[in-house]
Amino acid sequence: MLIGLLTAVAASICYGTGSVLQAVGSRKSARREAAAGSVTQHGGPSLSSTAKAAMTWEFIVGTILDFVGFGLGALAARMLPLFLSQTVISANLVITAVLAVKLLGIRLNRAEWTSIAVVCSALVLLATAAGPEGSGHTPISTHWWLLAVSLLLMVGGTVVVRLLGARAAILAGLLSGLGFGALGVGVRVLNGIDPFDLGALLSDPALYAILVAGIGGMYLHTIALQIGSVNGATAALVVGETVLPGMIGVLWLGDSSRPGFAWAAITGFVLAVAGAVAVAWFGDPEGHGGEAGPPGPASVEPERPEPVSSLSGV
Repeated sequence: MLIGLLTAVAASICYGTGSVLQAVGSRKSARREAAAGSVTQHGGPSLSSTAKAAMTWEFIVGTILDFVGFGLGALAARMLPLFLSQTVISANLVITAVLAVKLLGIRLNRAEWTSIAVVCSALVLLATAAGPEGSGHTPISTHWWLLAVSLLLMVGGTVVVRLLGARAAILAGLLSGLGFGALGVGVRVLNGIDPFDLGALLSDPALYAILVAGIGGMYLHTIALQIGSVNGATAALVVGETVLPGMIGVLWLGDSSRPGFAWAAITGFVLAVAGAVAVAWFGDPEGHGGEAGPPGPASVEPERPEPVSSLSGV
């Protein structure tokens, strides 16, 4: 349990640090492309804009950290109940906020510090209440269903987000969160890991569900970072990557709390998710009243330090 917790915390740190760099790269690219008029007819970022954002050095370094975080998160998902591992990883928002204070000189207000304290306290409560993780053994038909759902969410969701354009920040955040949640479920049920069997691994649909959900989630996360104020998108991402996977882990994969600690597990889970959403919400000076659209050619502002609002986690 302790090793799993340390692994999940390390994954959260990697994701939180990577998000800072990815947000800077994404927003810089979005401003340049908007100034050049490179947006879709619906006001969203074009494919070339998203591709150029991914080629900035900040985004590349952030992506490397994401891959390290992915490996650590996958290991944590095999060692901990999903309601614990996914929640700890989602706390990367707290890491991001704290790093923003140190690296970007951003001052957090009382509501933000309170939200961070709630998340930290909830994680302690959740870790105390967590019992053994389930076996993860499921029928192969479940793996096929996971792949089908992942394809539907990522491919269908990408089309819908493109059609909605500037209005799709929250939807893109939710879909990316669901993608990362599906990734966690796929890692838990993946065959051929213990003991290692390359044939079983390559023939398992869950492996391809992991690839689809991971790549699709990363792409939609990039779009969410590009579309104006992303406070709602970040909050939706947190909900998507924690609530549904946590429920699946308990209902189908055998995850459980310690005997007599179910109330603590439920309370810790709810408070951790609510606190993470609050960190995303209060951390956005632009977003307390609603979502802002992407900057248009006539409204592009000069480069300035990134606000903590744009620093959402994976």
